[in-house]
Amino acid sequence: MKFGAHVSAAGGLWNAPLNAKELGCETYQIFSRPPQGGPAPKLTKELIQQFRKTHEECGFKEFVIHAPYFINFASATPRIRHGSVAVVRDELERGSLLGAASVMFHPGSAKDMGEKEAHKATIEGIKEVLKGYKGSTQLLIEISAGSGMVMGDNFEEIAMFLDKIKVKKLGVCFDTQHAFASGYDLRTKAAVDATVKKLDATIGLERVPMTHCNDSKVELNGKKDRHEHLGEGHIGLDGFKALVQHPKLKHWLFQLETPWDDALKKDLALLKKFRDG
Repeated sequence: MKFGAHVSAAGGLWNAPLNAKELGCETYQIFSRPPQGGPAPKLTKELIQQFRKTHEECGFKEFVIHAPYFINFASATPRIRHGSVAVVRDELERGSLLGAASVMFHPGSAKDMGEKEAHKATIEGIKEVLKGYKGSTQLLIEISAGSGMVMGDNFEEIAMFLDKIKVKKLGVCFDTQHAFASGYDLRTKAAVDATVKKLDATIGLERVPMTHCNDSKVELNGKKDRHEHLGEGHIGLDGFKALVQHPKLKHWLFQLETPWDDALKKDLALLKKFRDG
């Protein structure tokens, strides 16, 4: 079990491991391209070598990439739908060149097509992303916070995607805040045990290598994506202690996406205390 955070790669991707080391991370997460859109920085041979060298010199073994936010496999606009496929595939290829463990993405919203057609389009889109893919980076569907008709807000829906696609390179990224906002209780040891048991029964813990670790500004089943520092939201420290100490989650990477301020180091220290204390 390792703990990290989403860090900035501004000024060059090689700055990301430097920023992660400064925070005290044991792993880290980055954007490899602008999250709101725009061209991705070209991965030259020199850039890749510099990034990998810095990553290793900083003592890291794993890092992960978050895909851009505009991804929507069920958009009614063909340009967005096809562009989503192209960008996610490109992120997998970029991740493989850089040595990323995984790329996680949000599948998008069903509001344009309705649920049935959106599911079909998403399954076809993910299959297209992975068609002929030979890289080392794993693709992860991230559980969503359940706002509107966003897809991936419950374990059963994500399990259906996995079952229909049947590719080993496809897994799941848990997110504590998103799961909580979608109705999965994480506030106590008993609640965590129940949620982990359900996650294992529907998706399978072997398909879930990591979690985004965030407290929640909204209450249970609040259906909004609103992150908070650990212990300052509606999940609370008892829940995070139970997650870190859960015997079936020792393989998880915990990546913080809490607000980027002085309290981020405190979040990391709390996680390490729960694990090591």
